[in-house]
Amino acid sequence: MITERVISDVIEISEKAGNEILNVYNRDIDVQYKDDKSPITEADRISHHIILEGLKKINKNVPVLSEEGKDIPYEKRMNWEYFWLVDPLDGTKEFIKKNGEFTVNIALIHRQKPVFGVVYAPALNKLYYGGKDFGGYMIEKGEKVRLEGNPLNRDKLVVVASRSHINEETKEFIESLKRFYRDVETTSIGSSLKICLLAEGKADIYPRIGPTMEWDTAAAHAVLNSVGGRIVVYNNQKTLRELEESDELIYNKENLLNPYFVAYRSL
Repeated sequence: MITERVISDVIEISEKAGNEILNVYNRDIDVQYKDDKSPITEADRISHHIILEGLKKINKNVPVLSEEGKDIPYEKRMNWEYFWLVDPLDGTKEFIKKNGEFTVNIALIHRQKPVFGVVYAPALNKLYYGGKDFGGYMIEKGEKVRLEGNPLNRDKLVVVASRSHINEETKEFIESLKRFYRDVETTSIGSSLKICLLAEGKADIYPRIGPTMEWDTAAAHAVLNSVGGRIVVYNNQKTLRELEESDELIYNKENLLNPYFVAYRSL
């Protein structure tokens, strides 16, 4: 299913979508709001259609579940063995703020697990892709490097948090880490780039004690898995050992809302 040709095609699709997003980004942005009060722009819709059309050309028999086309009944998707899980524009709030921290997310899910993912940040000219069985890579300004997934430094911990969604529970979790590490540093960034920072080795742990959807995490989850990292369900764990024993996030649930989670790079 995941061949070099498929990898190349999905990267090309994400870049095409990203370029169209930039066309909208570089002019005045018309913002509308969905029923749940979350923002949506012309860029979300354009990207969705480009990705949907591109993925169907790869294999018309593999279904696509996208944030902008999410109303597929569970009864129809519950028996999917493979499917594409897509966020056409992750980090719409960052897109509207024009800080560059938004991404195109495309993941291939096999039996509820992300086996391949592409995360493209067009404004940063940075792309991540990977899967557990073939490793992870980053392409920045045309230069490709393999992601190594170095183990955590047991003395210093770099925590990455949401730029737009940090809450008191997350702050309390970060404070609790200071009981186990002499030096805890916090950094912030938008969209699925938080998880990609873990895969890149620039951060160690990302607690998300707040709502996210499956399409927000799946592509970056595959990239993180490619270097030995994990995203696990949060149940008040405070130590690395407790995290290691926790269940990993799964996909294509009846309710597409993720549970609270903690992402971390290889221990």
